[in-house]
Amino acid sequence: MVKKSKSMELLAPAGTLEVFEVAVGAGADAVYIGAPFFNAREPARHFSMAELAAMIDHAHRNGVKLYMAMNSLVKEDEIARLIETLAMLEELGPDALIIQDPGIYYLVRNFFPGLRIHASTLMAAHNSMAVQTLTNMGFSRVVLPRELTMEEIAKISAVTDVELEVFIHGAMCFSYSGLCLFSSFQGGRSGLRGRCVQPCRRRYSWQGRGRGQGSGYLFSMNDLQGIGLLGELRKAGVSSLKIEGRLRSANYVGNVVKAYRLALDSGPADRGALREAEELLERAMGRKATRGYFSGVRPSDLIAPQHSGNIGIFLGKLKPGRGQSASLVLNGSVNKGDRLRLHQEKTGERLSFSLKNIRVAGKTVEKAGKGTKVAIELPALPVAGDTVYKVDLASDRGSTKKRTIRPDRFAAKVRKLGTDKRIRQIVASVTGGQCLDRPAPWKSQSRKGKTKRSGSGSQLLPIWARSDDPFILRQKFPLLPERVVINLSGESFNRFLRMKRSGPLFRRIVWALPPIIDEERLAFFQERISKLIEMGFMEWQVAHYSQISLFEGTECRLYGDHTLNILNGLALRVAGERGLQGSLISIETDRQNLAAICRQAGEVAKGMVVYSFPALFTSRYTGSPMQYGRTFASPRGERFSLRQAWGYTMAVPETPFSLLPDLVDLARLGVEYAVVDLSGRSLDRRSFDDVFHQITGRSKGGRSHSFNFHHTLK
Repeated sequence: MVKKSKSMELLAPAGTLEVFEVAVGAGADAVYIGAPFFNAREPARHFSMAELAAMIDHAHRNGVKLYMAMNSLVKEDEIARLIETLAMLEELGPDALIIQDPGIYYLVRNFFPGLRIHASTLMAAHNSMAVQTLTNMGFSRVVLPRELTMEEIAKISAVTDVELEVFIHGAMCFSYSGLCLFSSFQGGRSGLRGRCVQPCRRRYSWQGRGRGQGSGYLFSMNDLQGIGLLGELRKAGVSSLKIEGRLRSANYVGNVVKAYRLALDSGPADRGALREAEELLERAMGRKATRGYFSGVRPSDLIAPQHSGNIGIFLGKLKPGRGQSASLVLNGSVNKGDRLRLHQEKTGERLSFSLKNIRVAGKTVEKAGKGTKVAIELPALPVAGDTVYKVDLASDRGSTKKRTIRPDRFAAKVRKLGTDKRIRQIVASVTGGQCLDRPAPWKSQSRKGKTKRSGSGSQLLPIWARSDDPFILRQKFPLLPERVVINLSGESFNRFLRMKRSGPLFRRIVWALPPIIDEERLAFFQERISKLIEMGFMEWQVAHYSQISLFEGTECRLYGDHTLNILNGLALRVAGERGLQGSLISIETDRQNLAAICRQAGEVAKGMVVYSFPALFTSRYTGSPMQYGRTFASPRGERFSLRQAWGYTMAVPETPFSLLPDLVDLARLGVEYAVVDLSGRSLDRRSFDDVFHQITGRSKGGRSHSFNFHHTLK
């Protein structure tokens, strides 16, 4: 085991060479950047290999470590590029890779052992069992979820010697990282692949009773700030303090790093240093601050629904002028060249722009102070009520005069990277020699260029029915499902015990575990699992790889839920190596990627969810303004509802996700079982029959959503 250091590392983000140099100069012990093409901040500019080599050299010459975030999920046709990138990075020698995809883990472990790996927060290591599993898999550090309390962090630290990293400052997601499908469901831009469009930051309105009332930024979290908690985190056993913000400016990163460096070096007893650090954080222009979950599971200051969730300094509300000009009375000072953000209140859209001119009383000026009425040009037509924020300073952007990093000095070195035949051999070994860019021969097209949709697949594809209500076992199915999956909870367990346990479906039960099991709930699930195994139930579905350890020493047959985020064939191999008999492929996948996965040989049965109201986010937050069972709508008219499951807040779409018309097609592609998930839905006769009559071809069904299946997952 890795021995944890008594001193805490200060880990800073960098999305550009300028910000990287600022972070090192401000006192960071380590800096993390995005690996090209495979990181969870895909909008950021990709670094070249020469730039990466120069940054590694600069960091190491200054006694600073450099980590690369390669924490995006990888599609099957990206494997060849991934292997080439890993080979180059191994030669460059970063201090670690931060990863979430089991496929990347597979490649590093088998072909690139020189790379040290950290488990990304996207792997949702939410309890000691999860951290220990990742430790046993060879991860030298685990980045813990932002949702953990100080007490939970301390409990995890007490039972492991692996390094623990926590977020100390910056943006917070409403959902557990690794379990958010919101951006992907609304437009195919996957947050798990670094393309999140931040739908949680938009304004939503509650529907139904009191319609027109209760709109706001219901899921937009305030920024985490733990400057006063450093002593407690040290006692809890934290090894590294991580600042979020690879898309943030040099001004932001420089001030935040300086603040935490000052607080760490001065100690908690130095009140003056703490006040100075807090002043530096004010200059960083972040959102409203919160201590997050550090102080407990029910914080009251995580969300301010009346605020838009914009970063920066609020400058004022706009009064539209001619064309794209508008006037406002400044709530803060501005300079020509400052970076501003227009917030369009009706749509929730945000547009960033550089301030090219400022007019005061008809005259052009270089700067204006607070309280001044100014006219400015905007990137779009303004509407009364739109707001403007200052997000960066002109003096902190684009400066290259003092830069000491010279990527050109490393050009010759990087030209030699990845030129040996080992890369081609690895690609051939993991893909079976297939050309990953070859058009798929199975792809049938209609005259309009769209994938043909198939009819009933009941004769080809075994159906698994899923519910959180064990009384699904008493339903009269139009066709008998091969398995009935029941979500294990306190309520479902007790209801099941009260049932008369007879009939053919009782021999086909698969019990399903939730994706998140808090530390305090581990004992509950361990006890219920033991009881059900004693009763003879030997088939289980796990939603996190760590849950496999709950069945050690048993002869249970295990299957994986779609929350394992399997998006490539290598990840499916890891599922097999971990002991799974079968697993659901990621619900985000598109048709072409699914077919490519199914072409890969393996012993793990491949399944797909074909009907569900999927959890678009899963959050620990249950306070105000959450209203369960009520519909909420976006400015674009998209409708969703909130529900609670396993004690967590989940958002589900108003219309179901359905691939029921595609069952024959799925079978032809190589899918081996299909899950019809009725979790959270009433099992009334009409709704139940409607879904299963679609399978038998007796009904066409109503309006539904095919997620990314008939499009391209970005």
